[in-house]
Amino acid sequence: MMFDTSVQELKYKVLREVARLAFEDRLEEGLLGIAETIVPGPLPTMRCCIYKERAIVNERVKFAMNQGKSRNVIEVLPIACDECPVDGIQVSQACRGCIAHRCMNACPKDAIRIENHKAVIDKSKCVECGRCLAACPYSAIVKSERPCVRACKPKAISIDENRCAKIDDEKCIACGACVYQCPFGAISDKSFILDTIEMLKNSENNTKYNVHAVVAPSISGQFSVPLGKVVSGLKQLGFRSVMEAALGADMVAFKEASELVEKGFLTSSCCPAFVTYIETQFPDMKDKISHNLSPMAEIARYMKKHEPNCKIVFIGPCTAKKAEFQKETVSPYIDNVITFEELQALFDAKSVALEGLESEPLDNASYYGRIFARSGGLSDAVANALKEMDIPEDVFKLKAAVCDGIDNCRTALLKAQKGVGGENFIEGMACIDGCIGGAACLTHGPKDKLAVDKYGKEAAEKSIRDAIFVLEL
Repeated sequence: MMFDTSVQELKYKVLREVARLAFEDRLEEGLLGIAETIVPGPLPTMRCCIYKERAIVNERVKFAMNQGKSRNVIEVLPIACDECPVDGIQVSQACRGCIAHRCMNACPKDAIRIENHKAVIDKSKCVECGRCLAACPYSAIVKSERPCVRACKPKAISIDENRCAKIDDEKCIACGACVYQCPFGAISDKSFILDTIEMLKNSENNTKYNVHAVVAPSISGQFSVPLGKVVSGLKQLGFRSVMEAALGADMVAFKEASELVEKGFLTSSCCPAFVTYIETQFPDMKDKISHNLSPMAEIARYMKKHEPNCKIVFIGPCTAKKAEFQKETVSPYIDNVITFEELQALFDAKSVALEGLESEPLDNASYYGRIFARSGGLSDAVANALKEMDIPEDVFKLKAAVCDGIDNCRTALLKAQKGVGGENFIEGMACIDGCIGGAACLTHGPKDKLAVDKYGKEAAEKSIRDAIFVLEL
């Protein structure tokens, strides 16, 4: 398996070793040896010495076992934080000492003075407005931000007195953007991988109860083998069946369309990070959030209704789902959540070779349910649901604001808050490109939205109503 970065590979190795020992019932006795297995030495490969590398691995082992100091699923590993240079606006060596002093004249707080023909910033006065950056003709004034701070759009990350990253759990939306962007791997999501393994083992090959996997539609293209082989691999791990969350998306599309017509304005409820962002940053708009469950929870609710004693594990690219399934409104339906990264670790821990498996079908949902994986897919599905419900445009016309990334979501929410723009539906996704750009994807390069549409077109059911009708048989 090829990973984007060495940090991602280290995270995977820890998850794999923890899972391997758990499958073999040797976790307690083998726990202390994981660090030496991953960092054999004698020379360090990433840090100052192998002892620090091993100490970091041991902290990662705790996260792999869902141990931490807070209830937040995203947490800082202080020992791994490299104390990046202090953030802020600074004058670089490129300053030419020009006599126009545009930077000084642009500063609204008189925070810039000239000393020895060079600009100097008084940090006690500077408010980081950035006007001096725009004014300097030489681009000699720069703003330095830590990667984690820059990645965190809700501004939940700050720097403590020890120059270590600190997360404000009240502001954090668990999107996981900081996890991937930190170059030192000093921020990580905690894992429920052991809970999944215990669930599978205690089922005694699905004789005591059935364990079902619900996979996000963004799973298409995540692995280097056809999706049918991944389905077979999940059954090799011990899952009784594999269902598409996309079928839950079909159900949500109809329900959300009905709610939209009834209320006249909605923000989507499918992305848990977006929902949390509204709840924490735009509390006066909480009543505008769709009251429908997310696709993950919707399909699980249907499954639990027909098989109350079953266990359901959601598998996707989203760290925020780990927070969502613990909510009172969702916990009765979803028993656990793991990510694509963790699924790869499970396959390798149990020596499941996907390449050699026969493909099994995965065909529960419609085209519209599957395209929820990309930005704009939800809006397309709601638009089609309105057509399938025979609601003419003169009765209700969808005007959707499609937003991917928190910056775009914030802009749309501000416009709606002020009553400008004219949109009546905000489709918000915290990750760029939507779920296919999720923080816990196996790869983080540019995503091809057309590939999602291609996967959607492979669905046997071409309309939302047809997909839902199968459930009613």
